[in-house]
Amino acid sequence: MIFVIAALFVWAAGWWLNVILATKPDFKAGPVLAPINFGIVLIIMWELLVKGLEVSPVILPPPTAIAVTFVERFDILKVDFIQTFVKGALSGYLIGCASAVLIAIAIDKSSFLQRGLLPVGNFMAALPIIGIAPILVMWFGFDWHSKAAVVVAMVFFPMLVNTVQGLQATSVMQRDLMQTYAAGYFQSLLKLRLPAAMPFIFNGLKTTTTLALIGAIVAEFFGSPIKGMGFRISTEVGRLALDMVWAEITVAAMAGSAFYGTVAMIEKMVTFWHPSQRG
Repeated sequence: MIFVIAALFVWAAGWWLNVILATKPDFKAGPVLAPINFGIVLIIMWELLVKGLEVSPVILPPPTAIAVTFVERFDILKVDFIQTFVKGALSGYLIGCASAVLIAIAIDKSSFLQRGLLPVGNFMAALPIIGIAPILVMWFGFDWHSKAAVVVAMVFFPMLVNTVQGLQATSVMQRDLMQTYAAGYFQSLLKLRLPAAMPFIFNGLKTTTTLALIGAIVAEFFGSPIKGMGFRISTEVGRLALDMVWAEITVAAMAGSAFYGTVAMIEKMVTFWHPSQRG
């Protein structure tokens, strides 16, 4: 009972501190410290409630057990991270997003592709990953290549749609002005339409960061060498080693957050002129 009371006290104290951080606009570190404080409070409450309610580690291990597993099996987690994120998710992300931008430029120039390819793209984007992942694993083998192919299929069409919309974001007056200056299509593309499309492109890049990691992990459920986050999660669940499963989830969450944050930082540098990036 004492652990439950302590958890309630921690929640009240964390709530009070977050209210202070959120209601002081002159405190510049508030936007950073508020989510950190919230996360720390959740972890402490998790630990106290698991112990206070005597929850079995098979159902939900405490954060301390997960941390111990993280340290003791760091070498395995590192290998799994490289296999899933670096080889599978990151390579598929780069291939899928780059090809989507190039094809979006071709679609923007061709009315035939606008009417023909975009509807097919919307149809393909609606296909469930559970259906296409085993097919691509059979086509490309059990190593990281098939995981990259699944990631390409997941990120390509969201990125394509965002880029096409961005290329069409300029006004008629802006395009007429470029024609008045005798600018050709590619001059107009490089100096007007691509810069104007950057907020849309980065919106697609940020959205697909999470899709890439999810796609690579799910694809490993359908076939993988004896390494990778998805392989480890499915294997350890069968052994009821939930502490290792949560350690893998922690690595995936940290990698996904860092990936998204990196893209957001690049967006801030590239689209500094956009109203959404102004302080």
